[in-house]
Amino acid sequence: MALKPSKFLRRHSFDALKTRKPNCVRSEKAVMGRAVKFEGISEELQKIIDADMDKVEARRRARDAFKDIQLSIDHCLFKMPHAGLKMKESYEVNSRGLEIFSKSWLPETSSPKAMVYFCHGYGDTCTFFVEGIARKLASSGYGVFAMDYPGFGLSEGLHGYIPSFDKLVDDVIEHYSKAKENPEICNLPSFLFGQSMGGAVALKVHMKQPDAWNGAVLLAPMCKIADDMVPPWLVTQILVGIAKFLPKQKLVPQQDLAELAFRDVKKREQAAYNVIAYKHKPRLQTAVELLNTTQEIEKQLIKVSLPLLILHGENDKVTDPSISKTLYEKASSSDKKLILYKDAYHSLLEGEPDEMILRVLGDIISWETRGRAEVRN
Repeated sequence: MALKPSKFLRRHSFDALKTRKPNCVRSEKAVMGRAVKFEGISEELQKIIDADMDKVEARRRARDAFKDIQLSIDHCLFKMPHAGLKMKESYEVNSRGLEIFSKSWLPETSSPKAMVYFCHGYGDTCTFFVEGIARKLASSGYGVFAMDYPGFGLSEGLHGYIPSFDKLVDDVIEHYSKAKENPEICNLPSFLFGQSMGGAVALKVHMKQPDAWNGAVLLAPMCKIADDMVPPWLVTQILVGIAKFLPKQKLVPQQDLAELAFRDVKKREQAAYNVIAYKHKPRLQTAVELLNTTQEIEKQLIKVSLPLLILHGENDKVTDPSISKTLYEKASSSDKKLILYKDAYHSLLEGEPDEMILRVLGDIISWETRGRAEVRN
């Protein structure tokens, strides 16, 4: 079922809001979980994006009302040419009864060279920065398929809540396996593309489906959370105990992720435009699942056997780049490549200077082009 414009969007078109300047956020620093005030937008729109996003209805309403403004910001990802692309948004109820949002980007006049299946990061959605990344890949001849995990973006579920990482991975496998059955693309090479927590998702998908994928691109994969991001041992043990009784509570201390992840100051401010991203303290059970998952993956790196491109910023303070080096060394893949970017932070495709973002995209497309040729041969 394709998305239909909301009543709000029909009443308040983007033209009615165009007096505002994109990228214009009030100067006071946003505190985690506190609404950011955007200058020049109507009170009604500000109210919509300030709403409690715990329920998916609020997230969908906010995205519908704000998407034109989001995609007009002065960021190189949204300047990528995208004429000649077929883009489709849909909702589908999965086997657990959850309505999952997904989007595809395909070349309009030719068959894709290969399919890329995107796994987004913690708190994120496939409707903002992923849009620009997908457009670039699709403009280069690749088909892209992305989904929001349950509890994230436009998919059903309590916002930011991961009761079981394994079940989240199973949801991804179910959704992408169904997408791959499409007769128009079922015989094409298929690559996983995982960012941050999505890197952990992609690795777990591969471990559960070792022969189903032709390769994986991992950007700053969450194989280990940086030590500075994890609370002290005693605090962690207390929080793990509390999580058994209050799993959904937002109690885990966390630093400002945008400040840690985005090197470019202007792009760091633009992160606020991702209005349906989860920006609160992590929920207790979510934090436990992420910690357990990284510990599990760290012990099973040798099981990674598919062709692999690993990209990491040397100055990443969110996920530990040393574990990407270990993944490269321990993975049993015969075809693997590691690129470490000097001075770069965590968000390689969203928060770096333009020249770095374009360099990373170029490295990805070059590797996928070579990988596709090897699959064909």
